[in-house]
Amino acid sequence: MVRKKPTLKTVAEKTGLAVTTVSRALLDSPQIALETRKRVAEAARELGYVPDRAAQRLRTGRTKVISLILDPHNEIPDFGRSMVAGLSYALKGTGYHLTITPDFEGEPTIDPVNYITRNHLADGLIFTRTEYFDERVKLLQELGFPFVTHGRTELATPHAYWDYDNEEFAYRAARHLIDRGCQEIGIVLPPDRFTFYQHLRYGFMRAVRESGVASVIPVDIDLDSPPEVLREHFADWQLKPGTPTGIVCPGETSALAISSSLTDRRLTPGTDFHLAVKRTSSLFELHRPSYFSIYENIFESGRGLGHSILNLLEGGEVSNNQTIQAPVM
Repeated sequence: MVRKKPTLKTVAEKTGLAVTTVSRALLDSPQIALETRKRVAEAARELGYVPDRAAQRLRTGRTKVISLILDPHNEIPDFGRSMVAGLSYALKGTGYHLTITPDFEGEPTIDPVNYITRNHLADGLIFTRTEYFDERVKLLQELGFPFVTHGRTELATPHAYWDYDNEEFAYRAARHLIDRGCQEIGIVLPPDRFTFYQHLRYGFMRAVRESGVASVIPVDIDLDSPPEVLREHFADWQLKPGTPTGIVCPGETSALAISSSLTDRRLTPGTDFHLAVKRTSSLFELHRPSYFSIYENIFESGRGLGHSILNLLEGGEVSNNQTIQAPVM
């Protein structure tokens, strides 16, 4: 026998309340007493009641969906899982559902934004890897569509964001290499269209200018280069003037590729070369030899982005939803 799906009427019968009261209680209306809202929520859980999202959308004009547009890059292992876990934690119990929309390499980044907004598939958007004058931000601002970015832009109109302090990371990482005695240091930067390229470069060069050491920024590789390309680049690494003895790696994949390339050449970490790495997962802590690392908490970024988009959907100010996450030593 197929069990009937519980409805608002089912919850109303269980609680002895009117259907309209139950409906407003489940929407967390402040006009309904808190104790009543709790009683209705408990009854709905016991019955397994799930709101009909299609009907809810027709009634309220809201989808109760937050969409994360995710760039499936490989530089940060476990980035997607950690980001989704943090977002899910923030949205738990709010009635909002999280959907993932991929942002495939080689395709216009504006396409998934257009698709979601034109078809009203979400109430709010979150996306990563911002550019200086990001067209996604400009479009969403023109539409008045709620969004939060993981990363900043240089647009004149302010927007909500959660960002990691990449400038401070690069500065601290470079200073560590200098303090270890490296007279020539390098950094692997992301593609220069991304805003955090400039943040990393500023922090790195600030340390270089303060200390007077020589610096190298490779132009034929970047953080998005495949690991095998990074390995091949550093396979020709030589201990000679003009070659950095210390390298800042703003990602674990690049650090692993560089380390494997250099150790395969029988160069000794801590003697022949030094790495300073941005660590985003517990996986890198298992790597031997161990390297100096500074932590970026992606789960916390996801949670912060989730709280920010919820705040905007409730009428919060953009200026109250701009956070820069400090590096953790």
